[in-house]
Amino acid sequence: MRAPALPAGADWVAGLSIAGLLLPEAVAYAGIAGLPPQAGVMALFAGLLAYGLLGSSRFAIVSSTSSAAAVLAAAMASVLHVSEAQRHLMGVAMVLMAGVIFALAGLARLGAVSQFIAKPVLRGFALGLALTIVVKQLPVAVGVHPQHSDFLRYAWDLLGQWRQWNPQGLAMMLAALLVLRLLGRWKAVPGALLVIAAGIALDALGYCGLWGIKAVGSLALGGSRPEVPDLALADWLRAGQLAMALALILYAESYSSIRSLALRHGDAVSPNRDLLALGAANALSALFQGMPVGAGYSASSANEVAGARSKAAGLIACAVVGLLVWQLLPWMERIPEPLLAAIVIHAVAHTLNPAVVRPYFDWKRDRFVVLAAFVAVILLGVLDGLLLAIAVSIAMLLKRFAEPRVSWLGQLAQSRDYVDTARHPEAVAVPGLLIARPEAPLFFGNADAIFAAIRERVDAMSGQKNEKDEKDGAGLRAVVLSLEESPDLDGTSLEALAEFAAQMQRQGLPLVLARTKDAVRELLARVQPPGLQTSAYAAWSVDDAVRPWLRAQAPASGASSAQAQGGAKTHLADAACDEEHGKG
Repeated sequence: MRAPALPAGADWVAGLSIAGLLLPEAVAYAGIAGLPPQAGVMALFAGLLAYGLLGSSRFAIVSSTSSAAAVLAAAMASVLHVSEAQRHLMGVAMVLMAGVIFALAGLARLGAVSQFIAKPVLRGFALGLALTIVVKQLPVAVGVHPQHSDFLRYAWDLLGQWRQWNPQGLAMMLAALLVLRLLGRWKAVPGALLVIAAGIALDALGYCGLWGIKAVGSLALGGSRPEVPDLALADWLRAGQLAMALALILYAESYSSIRSLALRHGDAVSPNRDLLALGAANALSALFQGMPVGAGYSASSANEVAGARSKAAGLIACAVVGLLVWQLLPWMERIPEPLLAAIVIHAVAHTLNPAVVRPYFDWKRDRFVVLAAFVAVILLGVLDGLLLAIAVSIAMLLKRFAEPRVSWLGQLAQSRDYVDTARHPEAVAVPGLLIARPEAPLFFGNADAIFAAIRERVDAMSGQKNEKDEKDGAGLRAVVLSLEESPDLDGTSLEALAEFAAQMQRQGLPLVLARTKDAVRELLARVQPPGLQTSAYAAWSVDDAVRPWLRAQAPASGASSAQAQGGAKTHLADAACDEEHGKG
């Protein structure tokens, strides 16, 4: 049996580099969540260890993230009429339930449902969240305490207390932001750790006390032991409800990071395995009263830039963080709070850029969803804003699918292509045929409306038939329905199709289905609706369905045009079973 390969030198360099970034961020993100600093440190250990052993991505770094911390803070704030200790226990329970949700989703192989939150929602949400985080970090630096929690009144309180601001704390935060920005040009340099070291030195020399700047305070890691929160059943149920939103944002952020890095390097992704790894990481963090963890893009991309070659880089970072905490814990308790605020603001600065949502306005797509997500976070808060933004995106998707949009197809000259005559006026409708194509998958929300629109068009064309048409055999003779947009049919759409076929049969109009997917063919063969024989959905293309009609239109020698049209009806009833498989 081969011994496992030792980590490459690049993994050692990357692990050492990102450890200097992750430890200060973990302490800072705990402040966002309103938790003691040790909650962020324990979450860091849990995320690096669990994902390093179980995860699939060689670049992903699983640790506490600013968005997860903000969502957890909002979720805990929504638990009213309880003590601070009880609220903290509810927060731990939410993290544990999020881990359970991930594990169950992984076991159920739901990793493919990874894009549940639309990217425009994430972009708008992230922009509003970044603005919220930045504004709520300013009081940490300037030493004031706004009274209200909602964003607008919080910002107003902050501005109203400007006379009580600590100018030295503000200056320290701005100086740290400048240094972090300058050092950010060299990705392998642990800028956050260097800034923290300078702050600790200032505190040790007595300058922070002189300037009225507070330090982090006790971390108390020694008392951490595995423990499940002791809560009533009703509290667990409430925690489970809130954990669903937490799990959604964690997985959306994590999968986006993992997939982006995998595509960049040609790596395979394993969503179900990553769900299990994230479940284990969050459950382990909760057992030690830690924060929620996910694969944040900033930390994961920093690991990639630092030269990581395998998951060993994350495990090395875990060991280095452990060594730093073991040897430097008393010094870490002297980190000035304005520096933590600067680290947080620097971490979310790349998100606080309106340019990230500009493409949606240039493309004229999903602009309302982006704006709704941003405004919802600002007006309703992080948790309610996220849920409303998801609801808006799903509602707009259902609205788009539910619209009875049907195209009426005609043939392009000298080709076998059939296109929408409204968009392509040069396309010619086939005499005697109505070729309809629903522009959305048939499902319970649109099936009745779509078939009602087709019936209305059939009635209009049938009503236009005059005496001359009867003599010449013109007028509507058959209907072709292209189902290329429908990979499958639910019960409602199947019933609507069967009812439409029966109505066409009563009117003496053959119905032929074109571009029918295999799943729909198998369903129709099993159900056998009246008016839809197997030959009625044998055509693999619109051209296959129409060509028998066009051949029958050419009068045979000695046959009248009316006889040819009558023969065409027979051909369409037999559909295109004579046609070669896949032609056209």
